[in-house]
Amino acid sequence: MPTLTLGIVTDLHFGPEAHFRGKLRKLTHHAAALTEAFVDRMNREIQPDLIVNLGDDIEDESREADRVRYAECQSILRKAQAPLLNVAGNHDLVNLTRGDLVETWRHEGPLYYALDHGGWHLVVLHTIERTDQDIRIPKAQLDWLRDDLQRASLPTIVFMHHSASEQDLDDSRWFSGRPELALVAERAELRSIFEESRKVRAIFNGHLHRNHFDVIRGIPYVTIQSLIENLDDDAPGRPSASHAVVRLTEERIVVRVHGNDPARYQIEL
Repeated sequence: MPTLTLGIVTDLHFGPEAHFRGKLRKLTHHAAALTEAFVDRMNREIQPDLIVNLGDDIEDESREADRVRYAECQSILRKAQAPLLNVAGNHDLVNLTRGDLVETWRHEGPLYYALDHGGWHLVVLHTIERTDQDIRIPKAQLDWLRDDLQRASLPTIVFMHHSASEQDLDDSRWFSGRPELALVAERAELRSIFEESRKVRAIFNGHLHRNHFDVIRGIPYVTIQSLIENLDDDAPGRPSASHAVVRLTEERIVVRVHGNDPARYQIEL
């Protein structure tokens, strides 16, 4: 099995400044420049087999503004000299529709899908957030996933926007006391599907605006930090500039998160 190298970026948030609890938290004015820098590094240095965008390309504002910004973000990502795999984030779908996204993605069908690439089976899930309520995966998508994994003949990596793990959120800037807005409601059933398939090697997600790694029943769940998260307590701020380089082989998965909030994880298969 050949090595597969992924360049992963998430929560780019093109759009207006975003404050939370009175403090500047998303350095959105850096989004375009940081995305350009990510793509430039991928092309010059990493040369990945695939670019993976885990969603929240925009900080939602209005339908027209969101359409322009989503297209801008995607246009920069497509400068990468590697195929682009997109995941839908919750901010992406506040004012835009599934049709808007798939048109920009140059993709047909639902916002969840699967493909084989470089000796690996890659699954994209669509987690659906109801604002200030919960995050769900409908039964039809769970049934599709179970069937897809049953038919898959290759080791599998799953990409989603929200988390399917059991993260302790007590120290989270964004989600302390609000797990229903960070973690998928059907996560126990989702993990059971992963485990029963005996094919899923790792799951990657964004959304939580931090790096996190845990292992549940032998399967690693990896959360990647947002590109534009403010690492300081308030303005003027310091963007994380985070992105991940993931190398997959038959023996192991190595995850290196680069930028101002680095992390490294190694998973022996």
